[in-house]
Amino acid sequence: METGSAIAALGALAQGTRLDVFRLLVRHEPAGMAAGEIARQLDVPQNTMSAHLGILARAGLVRSERHSRSIIYRADLDGLRALTLFLVKDCCAGSP
Repeated sequence: METGSAIAALGALAQGTRLDVFRLLVRHEPAGMAAGEIARQLDVPQNTMSAHLGILARAGLVRSERHSRSIIYRADLDGLRALTLFLVKDCCAGSP
């Protein structure tokens, strides 16, 4: 992961609602959730939720798939893994 991508991901998670969304989606892996259900569970207006989901998606932390008439959102665990590896890459002077 490049530094710019890590900054985007960390910036996306630095906002409370987006952090709540991401944690909710991680809990609902692998099934994911529809945007409306995410908005209902977190008591956030749907248009505001759409903006938050867009920011998380652009940061590489959320993926979406169309299923019939719904869009299902899932945590991008590969993105989370890449961010985690970026953060600990130089940990402990290279010792495991």
